[in-house]
Amino acid sequence: MIKLRMAIQKSGRLHDDSMKLLKECGIDINNGVNKLKTEASNFPLEVFFLRDDDIPQYVEDGVADIGIVGENVVLEKQRQVNEVEKLGFGKCRLSVAVSKGVSYQSSKDLSGLKIATSYPVIVKDFLKKNNIAADIHEISGSVEIAPGIGLSNAICDLVSSGSTLFMNGLKEVEVILKSEAVLISNQKLSLELEQLLQKLLFRIQAVKKAKNNKYILLNAPNNNLEAICKLLPGMKSPTVLPLADQGWSSVHSVVNENDFWDIIESLKENGAEGILVVPIEKMII
Repeated sequence: MIKLRMAIQKSGRLHDDSMKLLKECGIDINNGVNKLKTEASNFPLEVFFLRDDDIPQYVEDGVADIGIVGENVVLEKQRQVNEVEKLGFGKCRLSVAVSKGVSYQSSKDLSGLKIATSYPVIVKDFLKKNNIAADIHEISGSVEIAPGIGLSNAICDLVSSGSTLFMNGLKEVEVILKSEAVLISNQKLSLELEQLLQKLLFRIQAVKKAKNNKYILLNAPNNNLEAICKLLPGMKSPTVLPLADQGWSSVHSVVNENDFWDIIESLKENGAEGILVVPIEKMII
């Protein structure tokens, strides 16, 4: 039986979210303890647990058919793989930081500086695009201490909250890349493997759509029903059901999470009552 071989991070910031995504897709994976390979019990999928830096090469070489890895790693390693889908987790930014006391006006202030980073390819491309002449000092790990020990004038590293920079006396001055976890694939998948990938992708997209939307139920006075329905377009149109109380209807719809609070306020202004908001597990359009 043909199985899709997936590489995910064996430990670190993307591992737990990758495993959670597979579970939300209805795929049962038993990770076990210190296992480097496992299989799904209910989907033709084999999972390899690897270092994130190695995943693009494993996918390019065909050892793994697909992989979940940070977009920053894909760009840095420059492997010949296809980016199939952005996954919406593991969001971070690759930023330039300098000492707090340093005056910084624009990227031109990086000219002539030494920049310590674990991402020399991305940084070099950024400097080239902005016509900046600066020295890149490649190091792995603990990049944030480089200015403090005199190794560099600036750093370029992944930032989530910025707390690590703050604790090391640094300030973020330039975002050169926004990154998140992505699903990548080998560029020469067989027809059978491509079909399996599309089945997996269908599940992933259903989970992603559900997370971005909420199911909403409310009671609406019939005299304002038209105005309320205009606020709730839903996937096609709201579902409207008569209530036992004359002059009232129950309205069911789907609301994008980004628009949620603004819509709730407008609904109340139009007389909606008993508003319930329910998370959606899967959403298939």
